Amino acid sequence: MSSDLIRGYASAIFAIAGAEGSIDRVSDELFHFAKALERSHELRSALGDIALPAERKQAVVNELLGDRASELTLHVVDFVVAQGRARELDAIVEELAALAAARRDKVLAEVRSAIPLDEEQRERIGEALSRATGKTVEAKVIVDPTVVGGIYARVGDQVIDATVRKRLQDLKEALD
Repeated sequence: MSSDLIRGYASAIFAIAGAEGSIDRVSDELFHFAKALERSHELRSALGDIALPAERKQAVVNELLGDRASELTLHVVDFVVAQGRARELDAIVEELAALAAARRDKVLAEVRSAIPLDEEQRERIGEALSRATGKTVEAKVIVDPTVVGGIYARVGDQVIDATVRKRLQDLKEALD
């Protein structure tokens, strides 16, 4: 999918969510749904399967999101999936999150942690990433059990890997 098409979808969602006064909520809900989609091969395959009827895909989305997301988020996901763009949902959501962050004069950081982080921890991580990158950062935290310990952060194309796995790998390379 071209970046113009991704930007078009993200801009349309941004405009609709803005008109409803729910940009932050919709952006956050879509971000978490897209990350769940990214982690589940079965879900990605089902929603991207052109042979599966749109009604069945909509039922899957409704079952997954149900009461956990706003009605607007549910409609956006249904629309994107119905348009055959489920595989591009992650890119669309990243563009939407970047638009929402830019509206607040911030850049988006995707932070992966093995455990849920409270608001104070999120703020401290955001401040640390702001110092490290020289940009005002908004951290979106994803609980990822594969991280084991520490955090992994991506701000644009810059990666900060402070995971236990990375530290052990560095130690092993230093000993070899």
